[in-house]
Amino acid sequence: MRAIWIWLAVSTMVLSLIGCASTPPSSFYTLSPLPMDEQIPPEGLSIGLGPVSLPVFLDRPQIVSRETDNRLRVDELHRWGGTLQDDFLRVWSENLALLLGTSRILIFPSEIRFALDFRIAAEVLAFEQGADGQAVLRVRWMVMDGRTDEVLLVRRQTYGEAIPAPGDTNAMLVALSATVGDFSKDVASALRTLPRPVGQVAQPELEQRRRG
Repeated sequence: MRAIWIWLAVSTMVLSLIGCASTPPSSFYTLSPLPMDEQIPPEGLSIGLGPVSLPVFLDRPQIVSRETDNRLRVDELHRWGGTLQDDFLRVWSENLALLLGTSRILIFPSEIRFALDFRIAAEVLAFEQGADGQAVLRVRWMVMDGRTDEVLLVRRQTYGEAIPAPGDTNAMLVALSATVGDFSKDVASALRTLPRPVGQVAQPELEQRRRG
């Protein structure tokens, strides 16, 4: 009887080891910012970004895609390197720094404080490979006065990017990054058209006054 129990224990251990050996390792991914192809004239803006909210079904370690309008695919073997929320904010801030020629970007929440021209918050409604095989970003965002939090602009926009190799996670991440790039360009364009809040002096102008 004892021999049977020993045999069962050894068999269970062997099967467990075989199962572990046959499970492929997870791959981890990040979004990528816009390439630094050209020198952008500095705008001298101070910008606050955040918060950015995500649907609960996206706010998870696994990368999510959509199989149909109502069914999701949660990929256990392909995961975000950090959190999607942090990665989205990181790439968005890098893109705006490039597009507006400014390093004065503060990501909320933050313990750091300095005077802001504008603050931008976003609610991500969709950010995944859609059922049609395209990468999609649907986002509702608003621009607020950096001092008073008065809402200056509200928009809801959708961005789509073809995935050259559907089913390839890396290709999907490249396409999703491109949608964040297009979103960043629209935000930068909007900020350029908004009047600077009263009492705020552009950084290049302020430095010129100090030197003078």
